[in-house]
Amino acid sequence: MTGDLRRQLILAAAKRCFARHGFAGTTTKSVAAAASISEGLLFKHFPTKSALYAEILSEECAADPALHRLLGLEPSTSTLVVLIREMVRHFQQVADAPDQQDAQRLRLMISSHLDDGEFARLIYEKIAGLIGSVFIESLERAVEAGDAARIGRAPLNLFWFAHHTVLMATLARLPSVPCLSYGGAADLERQICEFILRGIGLTDTAIASYLDRDLLPDPGPKVTAEGD
Repeated sequence: MTGDLRRQLILAAAKRCFARHGFAGTTTKSVAAAASISEGLLFKHFPTKSALYAEILSEECAADPALHRLLGLEPSTSTLVVLIREMVRHFQQVADAPDQQDAQRLRLMISSHLDDGEFARLIYEKIAGLIGSVFIESLERAVEAGDAARIGRAPLNLFWFAHHTVLMATLARLPSVPCLSYGGAADLERQICEFILRGIGLTDTAIASYLDRDLLPDPGPKVTAEGD
């Protein structure tokens, strides 16, 4: 069996285990048993449980049609705005109606910062690989178009500042009794977007021009299993 095929079989077995038992309840031994391999062979492909889980999350993100449409956009001011807006919306949805798995993943990432940091490092690496270049190129186009001012010499830092802003705002609202209830909740998404976009250097004119536009391409008609 090829290494790539073995890797995919391990990931498929791990998905079943994590779905059934959660992160804490899943062991590398149980994943190896589900994949019908030794634990030692599993470690040759994934050295830790965190690495295995991070790879599953990365594959799920990479397969997301909405993310594909976003990453398929040409780098531009409008792409930069929609990237920030969709990131804010994603985290808002986790806070407003937390899916059990999404909430668990967020808690796992936060707890990783207070532990050895391995899982958080892996996730940040995956996020940077998926989105980092699109953000940097779009920000550069915005600066060239006069829609943004250049801030600092490390543009990817601005993405992380934006990400951490939304992450912390979501974390404060995640418990059933929020740690912090923001005022004007109906306008919260827009307020966060404007705060971040100004923080990464966009002009008020560019924000007003692009923030309220429907900038993602239409995914097209939904195809059912019967082809209707």
